[in-house]
Amino acid sequence: QVTFLETGGDEVQPGGSLRLGCTVAGMIFRNYAPDMGWYRQVPGNQRELIAEIHGGDVTNYADSVKGRFTISRDYARDTVYLQMDDLKLEDTARYYCNTLRAQYAWAQGVQVTVSA
Repeated sequence: QVTFLETGGDEVQPGGSLRLGCTVAGMIFRNYAPDMGWYRQVPGNQRELIAEIHGGDVTNYADSVKGRFTISRDYARDTVYLQMDDLKLEDTARYYCNTLRAQYAWAQGVQVTVSA
């Protein structure tokens, strides 16, 4: 059973930074090397994909976060990271990770709140 554990959520001021982590369990991460994504959801809205990482560490970002967020992964730690810089009020959301196919159960996610 593949599970995810997101960490690093917090409350920060606009312009601040956070690094989220997503530890993957239940697969040999470095062998399977799935395409992974970070998603976020605001109450009342659908969950949206904001950052993705593919084989060869090719990355893509939603326009709303491009240039401010960076996705990366550490196979030795079975972890995918999301470095978030220059945070804005509109980045306030609950953040989740999953594969790009999202074929595994969603974890609880972490809350990121950006407030002045």
